[in-house]
Amino acid sequence: MNRVILIGHLTKDPELRYTPSGVAVTQFTLAVDRPFTNSSGEREADFIPIVVWRQLAETCANYLRKGRLAAVEGRMQVRHYDNEEGRRVYVTEVVAENLRFLSRAKDQDAASGVQTDPFPMDINEDDLPF
Repeated sequence: MNRVILIGHLTKDPELRYTPSGVAVTQFTLAVDRPFTNSSGEREADFIPIVVWRQLAETCANYLRKGRLAAVEGRMQVRHYDNEEGRRVYVTEVVAENLRFLSRAKDQDAASGVQTDPFPMDINEDDLPF
């Protein structure tokens, strides 16, 4: 079984590209806190490369930004290539199959005054019919 579930913050804005056949692919790195502290009492993080394909890739590129909290569900993949020096390089990454935005863009951008939330409505519980 190859299932990975991660929750962490994006270290930079996602990078959207397209394959020669026109398939969208987005890459970003997720900083995931370790569940313990080091000998100095500081919490460390792992920086995990994430790859997202097709429509979900475009959605991530449009709405995720550096610092946003996200949950990623997918599978771990190890691939390799030969670099310019002829050495084999291995890359371990998570291929995302499901993604949840856990912090709202409005929360992240409040200081700058930028509105990037795809659903910019403020709904009060009193407004709901149930």
